Amino acid sequence: MSELHEDIFDEGPAEVAGTRRQQRSTQARSSRRGGAGCLAMILAAAVVLVAIFFAFGSLRSLIPGSSEAKDYAGPGHGSVEVDISSGMAGSEIGETLVEAGVVKSTSGFTQVATAQPDKAASIQPGTYAMLKEMPAADAFDRLLDPANRVAKGITIPEGLWRSEIYAKLAKGTGTPVSAYEKAEKSAKLKLPEQAGGDVEGWLFPSTYEFEKGTSAVAQLNTMITLTTDHLTKAGVAKDDWERTLIVASIVEGESGAADRSKVARVIENRLKDVDGPTVGMLNMDSTVHYIFQGRGKAGTTDEMRASPSPYNTYMHKGLPPGPINNPGGAAIEAAGNPEPGDWLFFVTVDPDTGETKFATTQREHDNNAKEFDQWCADNQDRC
Repeated sequence: MSELHEDIFDEGPAEVAGTRRQQRSTQARSSRRGGAGCLAMILAAAVVLVAIFFAFGSLRSLIPGSSEAKDYAGPGHGSVEVDISSGMAGSEIGETLVEAGVVKSTSGFTQVATAQPDKAASIQPGTYAMLKEMPAADAFDRLLDPANRVAKGITIPEGLWRSEIYAKLAKGTGTPVSAYEKAEKSAKLKLPEQAGGDVEGWLFPSTYEFEKGTSAVAQLNTMITLTTDHLTKAGVAKDDWERTLIVASIVEGESGAADRSKVARVIENRLKDVDGPTVGMLNMDSTVHYIFQGRGKAGTTDEMRASPSPYNTYMHKGLPPGPINNPGGAAIEAAGNPEPGDWLFFVTVDPDTGETKFATTQREHDNNAKEFDQWCADNQDRC
């Protein structure tokens, strides 16, 4: 046995007792230190829990689905207009409503929108008439109702020339007319090949709400896209797009709402009947008006009808070289699908009401034309 082992086993009773007292004292001190450490850890954990509790209490109202979401009791008062931009998320709409004083919290609106995702996705961009301090649910419902949209768009009526359209767009957006004229030549203009580089006829009439800063090219592209959409809807083949728009523009310039498809049929009948009474001539006043860019008169003069312009359908057979205005959906549909019939003539006997009479023979047409002559006699300043 080693010397170290001999010392341990040879300790006397007094020495052993002293050693044991030292061990108990050391253990006691370690126990007290351990207890104090545990207490400190418990107190620190309590502080963290309290902090979390209060933090959660303040953040809880921001969590969708939380019953603590802040909201107005309603029903709201006054009025305010709110702009909802394209592509806004629910939270962004909520922030916009909060800034306008419509709802009390973004979370309150988000909670409502999250519960109805399909409806939330159907909210359209635009300007809405809202109340101040509304309940979030009421504000959400109000945005779903198109009746609450404020009409701030630019309305382009059917049958305008591009020069007239540019003037309206410039007035509504603040973009100068020259920017639209320049846009016609832009490489970014999405004008179909069938148009031959001419935008006339391709600027679809509708009401547009262009966001601030939208370029002239982007605005025209939006209008062109709607035109191609309607040509496709009418079942017109791409190769016939330009021809159809030419016919549709004449239909738009000549007819009343109820007679478009009949006018389209007269045009087609005249084009085919090159040996008939009109010998392939369309004889349309609307094409002559386009030459002189003049409005306000129901008819044309002998001098106007003597113009050598290729757009003068009193002087040249067949269709003019391009559309004479920008037709709407109904005119495009009529040109693409004319009403069956053998009419060769028509005359709007009362431009005030749009009443139009159709005929298959020259004699019948001449009798109808007398009614228009009488209207002109009664309205000399308008003929």
